[in-house]
Amino acid sequence: ELDDMKAELAQLRVAKVSGGAASKLAKIKIVRKSIARILTVYNQKQKAEARKQYAGKKYMPLDLRPKKTRKIRRALKTEQKYAKTQRTKTRESNFPMRRFA
Repeated sequence: ELDDMKAELAQLRVAKVSGGAASKLAKIKIVRKSIARILTVYNQKQKAEARKQYAGKKYMPLDLRPKKTRKIRRALKTEQKYAKTQRTKTRESNFPMRRFA
């Protein structure tokens, strides 16, 4: 289907150069848009298959990872952010916050 569209577009461009009818010139835009639709669907299917293939794997290609923002991507994960050393845990248990009633 894509090859047919591309061939038709080539014929229309030849017609444009050789001074074809106005209807052929108007059809160039329609053919270009339909080629774009076909390619969009093709690329979406390809990306979906790639996502399925890498699902549950440790590493994933960069274009399949969530985009978010650079700052968010660089930030520590929640469990890393709130992780405490053994010494800190010991201090907190031995010297809890004093309560004044």
